[in-house]
Amino acid sequence: MQTIMLKILNKLYDKSDIWFSALWIVAYCVLFSAGDYLSELIGIGKLITLVIGLLMSALLLFFVYKSNLAASLGLCRPSVSARSMLYYIPLLLMMGINLIYGVTLNLGALETVLYVLTMLCVGFLEEMIFRGLLFSAMRKSNITAAVIVSAVTFGIGHIINLVNGSGAELLPNLLQVVYATAAGFMFVMIYYRSESLIACIGAHGLFNSLSVFANEANMTLEKQIISCVILTVLTGGYALYIALVMRKERNKNEREL
Repeated sequence: MQTIMLKILNKLYDKSDIWFSALWIVAYCVLFSAGDYLSELIGIGKLITLVIGLLMSALLLFFVYKSNLAASLGLCRPSVSARSMLYYIPLLLMMGINLIYGVTLNLGALETVLYVLTMLCVGFLEEMIFRGLLFSAMRKSNITAAVIVSAVTFGIGHIINLVNGSGAELLPNLLQVVYATAAGFMFVMIYYRSESLIACIGAHGLFNSLSVFANEANMTLEKQIISCVILTVLTGGYALYIALVMRKERNKNEREL
């Protein structure tokens, strides 16, 4: 069974790695939305979603390692020093944004654990799909387009929260799309520079997980806008910094030739 599954995945990937990425994006959006709906239907939030997340993560890891794609898709140590990446301090700052207006326990113990575990799966899957698969496939022909498409599709993809039964309201969801797009640029630039997704996966998963402890009662629309601005400036600024450093290094190398 495993051999058959691996052959199918390899055949799809070899035929078109870009369409392979698109298939994973569609499957992720559809299955996670269905998982959220079914979880709410049975009265235990994220229960079915977590099962789906674990299965998808296991399948993707199985494919990546069996096909010897781990290093080429970012599951490896960074190729540059932490110092050259500002010790990833912007990532650490980003993770605390959800908690700046207070900390509380929004869910019961079981649902909190399910939520945190699900969000860790989300961090892994989204980084592997939008950066590991999509960006890596597109960068072969046009690096600029790869950066833009990876970031923008990641950001716009969050608009699905308006229709997947999560209860998201229009303006807060649009704010999420804005800062998610900026974060997408940051994550893809981290990957582009370091050739590793480890920091991105960790930061992404923890950022999402910590949101369950945010004091939502204090989150007025004004505060949501402020948080969006902070996140957009922080992540977008970090992405720009990495881009400028890479450009400086490229110019320096060209002068030395």
